[in-house]
Amino acid sequence: MENGKKSMAVLVGCNYPNTNNELHGCINDVLAMRDVLINRFGLDPSHIQLLTDAPAPGSSSSSSLVMPTGANIKKALDQMVDQAQPGDLLYFHYSGHGTRIPSLKPGHLFRQDEAIVPCDFNLITDMDFRQLVNRLPKGASFTILSDSCHSGGLIDKEKEQIGPNSLITADPKMQISHKPKAISFESILQHLTSLTGINTTDIGTQLLECFGANASLKFRLPRLEFDNFLELLKPDDGILLSGCQANETSADMNPVESGGKAYGAFSNAVQLVLKEQSDQLISKRQVVMLARKVLEAQGFEQHPCLYCSDENADAAFLWQPESQS
Repeated sequence: MENGKKSMAVLVGCNYPNTNNELHGCINDVLAMRDVLINRFGLDPSHIQLLTDAPAPGSSSSSSLVMPTGANIKKALDQMVDQAQPGDLLYFHYSGHGTRIPSLKPGHLFRQDEAIVPCDFNLITDMDFRQLVNRLPKGASFTILSDSCHSGGLIDKEKEQIGPNSLITADPKMQISHKPKAISFESILQHLTSLTGINTTDIGTQLLECFGANASLKFRLPRLEFDNFLELLKPDDGILLSGCQANETSADMNPVESGGKAYGAFSNAVQLVLKEQSDQLISKRQVVMLARKVLEAQGFEQHPCLYCSDENADAAFLWQPESQS
C-alpha cells in the first residue's frame, strides 16, 4: 500500500439461508477475500466491514452479524465514501443474487437495468452505484467486484473495457453442481407484493411502500431530477469487475464431494489468479482476462467484464504490498 493512501473495504455475502433462493458459497467468498485483502494487500482488518446473513462456517454465534439488508449495505458504502480522502482506495465485494428490472431511463422503454438483491430484497441498482462513484473525492477510486448474475453494467454509464464475448460450451464431465445467482424480476415482484398487498407490477411502487427513504435512488428521484442526474456524468474513478455479462448468470458452486467447500465461480477464479500471480504486479484488465481463462477451462458459461476508464484498466488491481510499490 502506497504511503499516504488509506484503504477501506466493504464485503457482502448473501446466502439467503432457509429460503427458496438459498445459495451456498457467498459467505465463503467474502471470508476468503477478506483473507486475501489482509494477507496479500496489507489491508488493516479494522478497515474492513463484513456483512453476511448467516454466521461464518464453524461459528455458532450470530450476535455480531450485520445483516446485508439494502439499508445496511448502503449505509456501509456511504460511510466508506464519506471517510474517503483524495488518493484513497475503496473496495466493495458482493457475492449474492442479482436481477434485472425494467429500465426507467428515457428512450430505454424495452431495456433492462441491473441490480443486486440484498437479503431483504431492497434492491440496490446501477444508479445507486453511480451516485456513490460521483461522490468520490478527486483522486480516490472505488472498485466493485460483483459476483452475481446480470452484473455487467452495474455502475451506470461506466466505460466498457472488456465486454460481451461468444458463449462457450460447458464441460458435461464437471463433477460439481451449480446454481445461478439470479432471482427473476417476477419472483421479486411476487415477494414484495406479498409484503405490501398492493396489486401493481410497478417495482418502484412496491419498493417505496416496503422501504420508503431506504429504497433505491432510482425510484425516489422525480423524473426531472432523474434526467438531470444522467446528464451530469463525467470521467471518473469507478471500477467494476463483473462476474458475467449483463445477460448472463454467475454460478454458485456446491461441490458434490462430501466436505467440499462451496464458492462463487468468479470469486474463486479471481482468488486463484491472485494466488498464481502473487509475486508480481497485476492490473485490473489482467485479473479479468485471466479469470475468464480460469472459468473457460473449468467449463463455465459466464464471461467476466471490466468497466472503468482507460487509465484504471491498466492500473494495479487494488493495492500492492509495500515491497512491490
